Amino acid sequence: MLLFFALGLIVHFVFFASIFDIYFTSPLVHGMTPQFTVLPPPAKRLVLFVADGLRTDSLYELDEDGNSRAPFIRNVIMHEGSWGISHTRVPTESRPGHVALIAGFYEDVSAVAKGWKENPVEFDSLFNESKYTWSWGSPDILPMFAKGASGDHVYTYSYDAQREDFGAQDATKLDTWVFDKVKDFFDAARSNQSLFSKVNEEKVVFFLHLLGIDTNGHAHRPSSREYKDNIKKVDDGVKEIVSLFKHFYGDDGKTAFIFTSDHGMTDWGSHGAGHPSETLTPLVTWGAGIKAPQKVSAQQFDDKFLKEWRLENWKRRDVNQADIAPLMASLIGVPFPLNSVGILPVDYLNNTGLFKAESMLTNAVQILEQFKVKMTQKKAATLPFLFTPFKLLSDSQQLDTLRKARSYIKQEKFDEAVSLCEELIDLALKGLSYYHTYDRFFLGISVAVGFVGWTSYASLLILKSHSDLTRSARKEVKKPHHLLSCSFVAIGVLVACFLMIQACPWTYYVYCLLPVPIWYAVLREYQVIQDLVSSLLTFPLSHFVTYFLMFVLGIEVLVLSFFYRYMLTAGLIVFACWPFLTQLWTRAKITCLSWALFSLLLAVFPLMPVVGRKPDLSLVIGAGLLVLLLSLAIVTTLMKRKITLVNEELLVLLLQMVSTALSMYIVYSTHHSLLKKEGLPFMNQIVSWATLASSLVVPLLSSTTLLQRLSSILLSLMSTYLLLSTGYEALFPLVLSCLMFVWIHIEQETLQQPGVSCKQKLSSIQFTYNTDITQLRLLNLDDIRRAFFLVFFLVTAFFGTGNIASINSFDLASVYCFLTVFSPFMMGALMMWKILIPFVLVMCAFEAVQITTQLSSRGLFLIVLVISDIMALHFFFLIKDSGSWLDIGTSPSLGHGEWVSVMRALPLQMEVLPRFYQDTTEIQERRNELTDTQKLRLASNLKKKKKKEKIRVN
Repeated sequence: MLLFFALGLIVHFVFFASIFDIYFTSPLVHGMTPQFTVLPPPAKRLVLFVADGLRTDSLYELDEDGNSRAPFIRNVIMHEGSWGISHTRVPTESRPGHVALIAGFYEDVSAVAKGWKENPVEFDSLFNESKYTWSWGSPDILPMFAKGASGDHVYTYSYDAQREDFGAQDATKLDTWVFDKVKDFFDAARSNQSLFSKVNEEKVVFFLHLLGIDTNGHAHRPSSREYKDNIKKVDDGVKEIVSLFKHFYGDDGKTAFIFTSDHGMTDWGSHGAGHPSETLTPLVTWGAGIKAPQKVSAQQFDDKFLKEWRLENWKRRDVNQADIAPLMASLIGVPFPLNSVGILPVDYLNNTGLFKAESMLTNAVQILEQFKVKMTQKKAATLPFLFTPFKLLSDSQQLDTLRKARSYIKQEKFDEAVSLCEELIDLALKGLSYYHTYDRFFLGISVAVGFVGWTSYASLLILKSHSDLTRSARKEVKKPHHLLSCSFVAIGVLVACFLMIQACPWTYYVYCLLPVPIWYAVLREYQVIQDLVSSLLTFPLSHFVTYFLMFVLGIEVLVLSFFYRYMLTAGLIVFACWPFLTQLWTRAKITCLSWALFSLLLAVFPLMPVVGRKPDLSLVIGAGLLVLLLSLAIVTTLMKRKITLVNEELLVLLLQMVSTALSMYIVYSTHHSLLKKEGLPFMNQIVSWATLASSLVVPLLSSTTLLQRLSSILLSLMSTYLLLSTGYEALFPLVLSCLMFVWIHIEQETLQQPGVSCKQKLSSIQFTYNTDITQLRLLNLDDIRRAFFLVFFLVTAFFGTGNIASINSFDLASVYCFLTVFSPFMMGALMMWKILIPFVLVMCAFEAVQITTQLSSRGLFLIVLVISDIMALHFFFLIKDSGSWLDIGTSPSLGHGEWVSVMRALPLQMEVLPRFYQDTTEIQERRNELTDTQKLRLASNLKKKKKKEKIRVN
């Protein structure tokens, strides 16, 4: 059993780790040669304004009076420069957005492991290629570009992280701080000769990161007065900075200005997913090298924005976010960032056709360099006869295309040269993706083969140790032939040699060799396989097909529920009807009606919106009042049953009621304090954290009687859950817990079925109860249903009110009782605990079900493990490595690459395996302590149950 436990941990760890190795390796390559245009650039310096979290419509649209919120920017659009929409890629987060703007590539999801603050892989950027770069803004964004730079020519000036407070009185101070520091900087430059000479150099960049709009959007929503007023503040600040540059440099016409945003924001104040309000960001450019406004009579776009914004007569030029990096590089004449995949938007340039064509050719060569390096790396690590090159872009095609482009430029056919370079870039990008995913299929199959083997082995173990399905045909166990072991050793050696010849990474050895011992363990159980086949041949075909289809349908419903939450509603409706199709209805009508009622109530929650809900304190307060009523009902019930409550237990109940009432007050008080912009009261914060800590300890002080302990766990966790709630979700744990209590009772009623021992009284069962192994029974089909119920309820707990795969699906206001200063890991941990509270309630209920059914948890958890592993295998082939956190997480995987689906299964699997080993050890020790009389009694009980099961099947 220890071997099984160790093997299970290894398999699941490898399976989880393989997701990062197969789907989330960095796309970046190194070793390219910098590429730049030899022609003189139009600008000496570049000023980049990034208004973090600014929505396109919020900037371009007119207010109720027909006036612009950003009059200076609108004047630029109409009289000075070019404008358009920058289409960002998901995940729409600050770091990926800035990396796309400044480095020109869409960052891999592995950066999430470092909180979007550190560089998991070093990359080149516009700042690194510049002569000097000065930047002002958030400490979350600026350092990552300074650390990635070679040399000390990138200077950063950041405010303290404590200023990023969602409960602050005025978040516009973050932007005012930046504008004031820039003014102070140029005042200092006038009196500092060294600094003065630096800022007058060519190829310099000034970067202003403006976080106030994003902070106000999170705190007050984009439709709020605070958000819109912040846009006006930023517009005024940009106007002042532009005037400052003109005055400082004598209006020399050598400054280029770029105004844009890293991402947008939803109506409910979040970002990260792929809604147009998040992926559409403004882009306004003016100054040196930028094309002047162009009036047009008509424009063809799929949207109706131009008419809404009253900009239909000014030419709109849309780009991809990564295209801005090569645009900025060409304006000041620095090499294109080495890892950039952006395509130069030549339509923005006000320059000669020669400059545009040469810049486009430089862009094509720069991306082609990445393609060549990637191809060379993959070719060197693959046997020649197995290497399959990217056929659309051979070496000869590359040379012919470049030669043709240069020929067009010599012939002054600049438009043709630009078009040809764009085609070459498109092919090179496709080739980069091809080589990046070159080994994905091979590794995926290897991992899947090993995981299928593991699932098969676990299934055989269930049949061998916990079922009598094969016992009637079982003969004397034969040892496997030595030829089997020799065959698998030979296979392992061949695989190792194959990998060694190709100089593969050590992880490839793990993925490819792990299936060998797993399948050897499976085939060693050939006797069980033979017995299973023999038993299935005697099983009625109609019954087998029915059970098999029900099992497959159940698994698919669970899988689909990760993508479509309404599938949970459909499943709960079926659950509500289940007792009426069995004999339970005739024996326990009240229990069956209660089951149906709470199943239907719970079925409502998956139909509620995941995001976009507005805070509704009345529902939170109402949930708190229901908790208090429930507490009184528990005390009354215990009194009626004449259960004596000692002083300590009464004190615990009183403490939980006080904690619930206090949580209601804290939620109400904090909400109104933030509305008044007075911040989070310090005492509220202290009480919130104290409530969270006490909720983990107080249940341990309650009685170990099953119902009393479950009630205590619910009451303690609800006080924390209320602090983390903003609306209807506060009712979810209550309804779920009521259904769990009914589940315990209804499983008690199923014990009346023939062949199963009489049920125990719930009031007499202790949580510390140890099952008498003389009463242990073998698994039957009803236990598969119990295990399926557990998995379904766990998925419902995860998806009942939000999507665990995406932080975008949660409201940051949920954590405002604990902290308001931006802290991604702490906020994420609190929201994760909010998700885990229903999970804990379900697991406690299942523990009670296992105790009351007098079944070793080892068998039940093995079934749960098999079900979750089958689901994980589904998700493994549905993983996405691009898209939003919602796409990646629901794919599912870790971050839009999450790997999160397997994370959903891992807590369950990590719960199963230690429990499996613990139960196995305890039962074996207790078996050794049995007397001969007890052993005879145990054998007799198993024999009688086996006969009854046969009669029931027949």
